[in-house]
Amino acid sequence: MKTRTRAVVIGGGIAGCSTLYHLTQEGWSDVVLIERDELTSGTTWHSAAQVTNFGMNQTMVGLKSHSVALYKKLRDDPEYPVGYHHGDGGIRLANTEAQMDGYRHFASMAEGMGVTYEVIDAEECARRHPLISTENLLGGLWDGEDGDIDPAQLCQALAFHARKAGAEVYRHTAVTGLVQHSDDTWTVQTTNGDIDCDVVVNAGGYRVNEVAAMMGVQHPVASMEHQYFITEDIPAIAEAGHRMPLLRCPISDYYSRQEKGGLLVGFYEQDCRPWGMDGIDPAFANDLCPDDLDRVMDVLEGAFARMPALMEVGIKRVVNGPITYTIDGAPLVGQVPGKRNAFCIIGLRAGVGEGGGHGWLLAQQIVHGEAEYDMWCLDPRRFTGHGNVELTSLKAIEDYQNEFRFHFPHEHRPAGRPAKTTPLTPVLAAEGAEFTVVNGWERVDYIRPSPEFAETLGFGFTEAFEVVKRDVEMVQSGVGLCEVNGFNRFEITGADARDWLDGIFCGRVTRKEGRVGLGYFLNHQGNIKGEATVANLTGDRIWWGSAAAAEWHDMDWLTSHVPEGADVSIKSLTNDWTILVLAGPKARDVLSACSRADWSAAAFPWLSVREAFIGIAPAVVMGVSFSGELAYEIHVPNAQLYAAYLALRKAGEAHGMGLFGARAVESMRMEKGYMHWKADLITEFNPFEAGLERFVDMGKDFIGKPALQEMLTAGPRKQLVVLEIEATHAPSHGGASVRDGARVIGTVTSADWGHRLRKNLAYAYVDPAFEAEGTSVHVDVVGVPQPAKVVARGQYDPANLRVKA
Repeated sequence: MKTRTRAVVIGGGIAGCSTLYHLTQEGWSDVVLIERDELTSGTTWHSAAQVTNFGMNQTMVGLKSHSVALYKKLRDDPEYPVGYHHGDGGIRLANTEAQMDGYRHFASMAEGMGVTYEVIDAEECARRHPLISTENLLGGLWDGEDGDIDPAQLCQALAFHARKAGAEVYRHTAVTGLVQHSDDTWTVQTTNGDIDCDVVVNAGGYRVNEVAAMMGVQHPVASMEHQYFITEDIPAIAEAGHRMPLLRCPISDYYSRQEKGGLLVGFYEQDCRPWGMDGIDPAFANDLCPDDLDRVMDVLEGAFARMPALMEVGIKRVVNGPITYTIDGAPLVGQVPGKRNAFCIIGLRAGVGEGGGHGWLLAQQIVHGEAEYDMWCLDPRRFTGHGNVELTSLKAIEDYQNEFRFHFPHEHRPAGRPAKTTPLTPVLAAEGAEFTVVNGWERVDYIRPSPEFAETLGFGFTEAFEVVKRDVEMVQSGVGLCEVNGFNRFEITGADARDWLDGIFCGRVTRKEGRVGLGYFLNHQGNIKGEATVANLTGDRIWWGSAAAAEWHDMDWLTSHVPEGADVSIKSLTNDWTILVLAGPKARDVLSACSRADWSAAAFPWLSVREAFIGIAPAVVMGVSFSGELAYEIHVPNAQLYAAYLALRKAGEAHGMGLFGARAVESMRMEKGYMHWKADLITEFNPFEAGLERFVDMGKDFIGKPALQEMLTAGPRKQLVVLEIEATHAPSHGGASVRDGARVIGTVTSADWGHRLRKNLAYAYVDPAFEAEGTSVHVDVVGVPQPAKVVARGQYDPANLRVKA
């Protein structure tokens, strides 16, 4: 066995084999895979191995399309062919109009990635799949690329080609320890000797946290028992004259695909069961859990009703094996939080079907520092400290029970809530707050107008439309109060801190004490990595503020770029402080009534920061606004948060102050042209393409400048524009296609109704030829093209007179 290599991949299932193969494709030949048993001996060997093109965002569609293309290539390889039934087609069924709306949106989103889905009615579903009944069925979504593959052959083929390129695979070699050295290299300790390496990859499948524990971390991944059976031959399949399409049924929580002359039928029963919560037998390899068909009888009855042929055929084999889930059901692919040169590709509940794409994007990250798609939907750092075993298991159960039921806009399912709260959470709940979830935090979405108020989830404007409108009008004409918890906040100090930050940001951020600035930082490819506010407090203290979800992301980026020996210290305050936002033309009056400081426009102009008291509560107050109205961010330690809240509420009584939430903020920021990190600001575009050129100073040095200069010379790939849509029944949604006739020329990143402008707005990256104001296009709204035009960004108070009032 080698004693030194560039990268060690731990785990010989689809995740590990795909990563190893793609590392060689990206140019790294000196790489090693270590497997404790045989390749595919974990979950991969008993996978149902369905390969779909379907995804609920463009990153997922793109990586699945890569999997399909790769698997076709391997199928046709004369050296090591793989058994792959490609193009059988697949149908996702629906029995509600809301589900059909979702399918129409997903079809629009996929078209922007060059992938075609069809939305078909119930009769067409039955024509394409002659075994199904149309009872209680409206229609479905057809994916013509759907199929299934032999999982063992796939992994062996990936390993075969990786070996040809120089990689080595060591089977029957268990990892016993992981040691990281001061230069961030690793030693992988095994039962057959030690290997030193630059990079280590955890592809440990259901043993993911056994490997993670050796690094001193824990990942939010849990396993669920999953059962399917294989039937005897079904005469109707032979009579059909073609292979049966795959079927996925959210109505009865089951799926099926053809297996030789019969069907493989799998179940997502409500009475489901986590697996391995208290540890996994070391000898569990190429193994299964005991059969328990009684547990799936309710689901089986639904499958019988949809496919009556199942009632007339016997069962040849039952499989019950573990599959892995994360908190939100999507895998964790990327950098291990808080670790250098450590990556993971874990939680792949549909590993074989999409593992080719996951390994491809991870290899790009490892070799080049970034993947060609924005990877936030898969980033392991999207969950922070709340991602413990108990929460993960509860969410895994919930996601398993809803396997084929996609999330609707603004839907937040109840399992594992509340994970993060502040002292105000029960107070706001008593005020009638409806909560959304941001990085685990319970954040006010809006205030219900009555205790019995309920929103019907869907892709159109809902009952909450008028509620949000009321909140926006209150902020525009008077004053409102909003809690923003979980906002990412670091305190940066040290003699070298300001010079160091200057090299992080692509523009110049104010160094003046008592002032706040906004800046953007780029990756080494010159594209947008993140956005942050910098507030200069007294002395050498700098506050870095960014999106709540960016907590671990930004900490990793900052700490990895502090030069050796530099006098820079970074302390996280994220979980100890909370923001109260006071917004509206009467905000100054309310603030002045509960704080002794001078809050006049002359003494505290826009973009100022100072320490003060709100009543008896210490606070850091910033004159910044995400709403476009006069506003103050009041940062308060959580221990004094309730006191500050009471003082503000008391002071606001004379001015009719009410509460508002995140929905109102979203509407108002759209009108102001403000962007949302990981919606509008992603790693696929540079700041000029995002319309942020005023925040770039090409006369200074910063991370990503050489790559950005090359892109500026080449010209823009896309351009972010604001669109006004001629529709009043629904907003567009992120991922929807923008069209010039039938041709897709862009993709929506975010959208909402602007209540002050009374306009249906969307942001989208479009081909540069369509960026000019007044350009007419069409934007898909719930899958249907609607007329739209490009308009100026920040139409509401473009001179910022209201925030400076």
